[in-house]
Amino acid sequence: MKQFVGLFLVLTTASFVTISAQARRTFTNPRPEPYFKTMFPDAAGFSSFGGTPLHYKVYGADPRANPNAPVIGFIFWTTDVTPADIGYHGPIHFLVGMNTRGVIQNVVMDYNSEPYGYFSVDPPKFVEQFKNKSIRDPFQVGRDIAAVSRASITMNHAARVLRESTRTMAKAFLTPDQIKPQ
Repeated sequence: MKQFVGLFLVLTTASFVTISAQARRTFTNPRPEPYFKTMFPDAAGFSSFGGTPLHYKVYGADPRANPNAPVIGFIFWTTDVTPADIGYHGPIHFLVGMNTRGVIQNVVMDYNSEPYGYFSVDPPKFVEQFKNKSIRDPFQVGRDIAAVSRASITMNHAARVLRESTRTMAKAFLTPDQIKPQ
């Protein structure tokens, strides 16, 4: 009986920890893999989702064949890196690919619930302006990010989460020498 009670307590505690961790994470697309090759066409492999902050590693060689395969970039959701930042109606779900020099390779706007999202962050030209943008850039709407009238909260949120999430990832995984201007 004591073993049963002990096992029950362990399982209950583990379930509670797992549920509370999932509750803190904003739901994102559970299958983003189709986007990976558009972000890193020359990649040989990708890691599983994990780490702190949550991310996928991008490898220049197959990590199964070569355990020392070089990491050439990271793919992450802005909602995992900057979860508390919300726009007018909620968070905008951007999937970001960033190389090991702190340069954005590509951005996918996967979901938003913004009332003016259909003409501000939904059009492909919005995310295209982030391609090849360095984390050292200002990411300021009206300066290096195109402004859209009637959607200033949405636009500022989008620029802010892309700036802050890429910089957070760079601080976590890159050295200052890696992100120096070339």
